[in-house]
Amino acid sequence: MSIVAVTLLGGCDVGSAFGGFGWPEGGVTEQSQRMYDLWIGSVVAALLVGVFVWGLIFWCIGMYRRGKVGSELPTQTRFNLPIEILYTVLPFLVISVLFYYTAVIQTDVNKVSSNPDVSVDVVAFKWNWQFNYPESSAVGAPVVESTVGDSSYIPIVVIPINRTVRFREHSQDVIHSFWVPELLFKRDVFPGSVYNEFQVTATKEGHYVGRCAELCGTYHSMMNFELRTVTPEKFAQYVAALKAGKTTPEALASIGEAPYATTTTPFPTKRDADKG
Repeated sequence: MSIVAVTLLGGCDVGSAFGGFGWPEGGVTEQSQRMYDLWIGSVVAALLVGVFVWGLIFWCIGMYRRGKVGSELPTQTRFNLPIEILYTVLPFLVISVLFYYTAVIQTDVNKVSSNPDVSVDVVAFKWNWQFNYPESSAVGAPVVESTVGDSSYIPIVVIPINRTVRFREHSQDVIHSFWVPELLFKRDVFPGSVYNEFQVTATKEGHYVGRCAELCGTYHSMMNFELRTVTPEKFAQYVAALKAGKTTPEALASIGEAPYATTTTPFPTKRDADKG
C-alpha cells in the first residue's frame, strides 16, 4: 500500500490540500518541484502505514476487550511464521522504495551539466555578495559583467527561466551559505580552493529574497541579496545593457524591472542601523 503511494501519489496535488504537510510550497525550479513530490509521496506512504497500524490496534481493542470475551484470554501462540515474514519483508520493501526514489531525486537535484545555458559565479564576503557572469562555465573564464553589493546596495542576481543555470560558489573569508527559500535548499560557500556548484532551472518569473544561512559574523543577518528570474529575452537584453556600460539598476530598468531589491524587508542592509 505504501509502496504504491510513493510511486503514484508523489506527483499528485494531495499536498496542496494539506499545506504541503509541512514542506514549503512555492518552489520555483524543476528541482524544487521534484523534492516537493518526494516529500508528499513519503508523507502519504507514512500516513497509510500509520492508518493500517492504528486500524489493527483498534480492531484488537474492539475484538478482545474484556466485556466481550469475558475472563478468558484469546488463544496465545509463541510465534506465527507467516506473520513474522510479512512484517519483516514489507518494511524492507517500503524502505527500499523510499531509498530508491530519494537516491534518484537527490542525484537529479545535484546533477550539474557540462554545458549549462548560463553560468553565475557567486562570491561571498563579509558581509555581502558579488555575482559574476563569466563567458563560459570553465573555472577562471573571463567575466563578462559583475554585480557587487555594499552597505547601501543589495545586489541582485538575474537568471533566465526555462534555462539551465549553474551557480559556482566561493568565499573570500569564512564559510557563508547561499540560500533562496523558494529554491527549497541551500548550499554552503567555502573559502580557499573549494568551489561548491549546483544547477537549477527556474520555471516562473519573480523576485525572491536571498540570505546568508551560515552564521558568519556581526552583520550576518543583513547579508542579503535578491534573485530575479526573467524571460530569456529579457535576460539577453539585461546582459547586453551591462556590457554597454550600464549599472545594474540601469540595466534592470531598461528591461522593465524594478532597479532595486524589493524582497528584503524587514531585514535592512544598513550596517549602522543600531546607531543614533
